[in-house]
This record gives sequence, C-alpha cells and structure tokens, in this order.
Amino acid sequence: MPESLIDILPADFREGLFAGRAESEAGPHVIAIRSGELFDITDDAATMSGAVARRAFSGGRHMGPVEEGLPEGWRLISPVDLQCIKACGVTFALSAIERVIEERARGDAAKAAEIRDLLEERVGSGIRSVVPGSDEAMALKTALIDQGMWSQYLEVAIGPDAEVFSKSPVLSTVGHGALIGVRSDSSWNNPEPEVVLVADASGTVLGATLGNDVNLRDFEGRSALLLSKAKDNTASCSIGPFIRLFDDGFTIDDVRAANVDLLIEGTDGYRLEGTNRMSEISRDPLDLVDQTLSEHHYPDGFVLFCGTLFAPTQDRDTPGGGFTHKLGDKVTIRSEKLGSLSNIVTTSRDAPPWTMGIAALMRNLAARGLIEKV
Repeated sequence: MPESLIDILPADFREGLFAGRAESEAGPHVIAIRSGELFDITDDAATMSGAVARRAFSGGRHMGPVEEGLPEGWRLISPVDLQCIKACGVTFALSAIERVIEERARGDAAKAAEIRDLLEERVGSGIRSVVPGSDEAMALKTALIDQGMWSQYLEVAIGPDAEVFSKSPVLSTVGHGALIGVRSDSSWNNPEPEVVLVADASGTVLGATLGNDVNLRDFEGRSALLLSKAKDNTASCSIGPFIRLFDDGFTIDDVRAANVDLLIEGTDGYRLEGTNRMSEISRDPLDLVDQTLSEHHYPDGFVLFCGTLFAPTQDRDTPGGGFTHKLGDKVTIRSEKLGSLSNIVTTSRDAPPWTMGIAALMRNLAARGLIEKV
C-alpha cells in the first residue's frame, strides 16, 4: 500500500488545514499540514485531543513539503487519541431496512434475500419520506405496528431518539494502511464507509475525517444485545487519513453534501463499489452531535461516526448468500474533500495486538518530556 501522502490527501490539500498523527521510534507525534507544508506540532500539543481543545494547529517544527512525505521510519496512525469513539447507527433509510432484515433473518444471510423485497416495498418509501420524530413519523409507526412490521431498528430510524453507541475504546483505533479486523467467527460482515466528526469537550465540531465502522451482520442480527460484541473488536475501527479542520474552504455544509465512495478489491479478483451520500441522511449531522453530547461529559472530546447508506447485498459466492469479507480484501474509502483511507482485512484474532493504551501513552510522553503538553 503506497505511503505517499499525495496519494491519500484530497486534491485541494494545499488550500486546507489538516491534522493527524504519525509514529516514529520515539512514539506518537501530532502533525499538521498547512499550505501544503508538513509540521510536527507535538512540542505544542502532544495529543490530538489537546490540539483540538486548544486549537493548537499553528507553529511546530517544519518538516518540509507534503510531496516529500513523512521522515524515514515514520508511519501514519489513527488521527485521534484520547477522544471517546462514538457512533450513530440506522441514520439512513436503507440502513434501517437492512437492520430489520438482519433482525428478521436472525443473522442468516441466505434468509435475508427472501425478506428484502417485501420490506422495501412496505417500509422503504415511508422511511424515506418522513422526518424522524415528526407527527408523520409517529403515524407511520402506528401503521407499521398495525401491520406487524415494527422493529427496534425502525424506532431509532424514525423515532425522536437516534441510536448512539460507543464504538471502540480510547486509543484503540487504527489508521490508514493498517490491517483492519473482523471476528474470526463471523460469516456475514461488511465495511461501513462513514464521515467521522471531530468535536471538543463542549460538542463544538472542529472538523471531519473518514472511518470504517466494521459491521458483523450475523452477530447483530441474532440479537441487538450483541451490538458491543459485533462492533468492538481488535482493529475493528479505522479512522483517517487526516482530520480536515473547518475553515472558509471546508465547512459543515461540505460534510452534509459529501459523497463517500467505497471500493473493495479481493485477492480473488472480486471488486465491489458503492457510495454513501450524506445528502440522504435522515438526521442532520449536528443533531447527531447534540444527541451524542446529551447529558454526557467528554473532557477529552469525542469523535462521531455518522452512519452509512451503504449496505452491500450483492452475492459474492453463494446465490442468496450476500456479501461478506474475505481475508486480504483491500477496503478503500474516499471522499473529495477528505482524502482516502485504505486498509487490508484480517481477523481480529490475527490483527496486531493493541498495546499502547492510556497508561503506555502517558509513560511515553513523560519520558519524552511532553507530559505537560497533553
């Protein structure tokens, strides 16, 4: 997988302000891209959480133009560190329908095809035409209950409250170029290409990046109580390549209008493409942020996966079996203003172990004389 920063940054990177993290032999560094030049800002902000809180993206040690890439021996890692990793699900009509299919098929991909057309015909148009929490949505809920079509997933799709869950522990996310994991005992799973918002402790959104919220359809389909087991596994959350910070040339309106393209390339020659159009989201991204903030406190800030429109239904091998990952699949998520995030699929069992937790990071920064800069 190429490590050239030019390959993974958006075409207009010279006009934008970007922040990320890279790892050297010494440990993690916080880096920034300004006017097409790369800076190590770790001496001013030793964590991305601190940089976001203090808006500390200026200054730093000049490392050269982006074209020259990272120093020898450095590699990109996830651009977030101490922030909580939150996610919203069932934020698109299609994802709501697919979750109901999972629930009714009890996680069985073969049964799903039998249910899909019926649900789309009876539920799809209604979900697409109502505002969640509105009087019209509540009328649709009543009608679906009368038809025996109601589901817990439809509750969060059209009800007043969004689904918000904790996706991954602090510091456990992986970045561009890393292996990404699905459980070794999952037989029906897929990537979820999403926009990820980056917020400070008050819930103010400073920018956005890309993410892959790996989804185990068989686990969650068997029971919604398996959500945590389905979502939180080693290397199951990828974020990157950089956070693009809001400025005059990139705003929340660009997020609302973003297309997030997905490409899956298998070692067997398999190829699948799809697009997550943020314009079709059922709830505004800032409403999702407000619901995530709610009555919580995030002293180190949080990042929020906004959900996905994409749910692959194409058969890969067995007729009626739908799509599922194979080892070695290359997953690339790309968006015009945010760049490109690529990962290779392995199992969570075989992925490199997660070793730098909060204590290890604090010890590393203390040894480097950076603990006061967190």
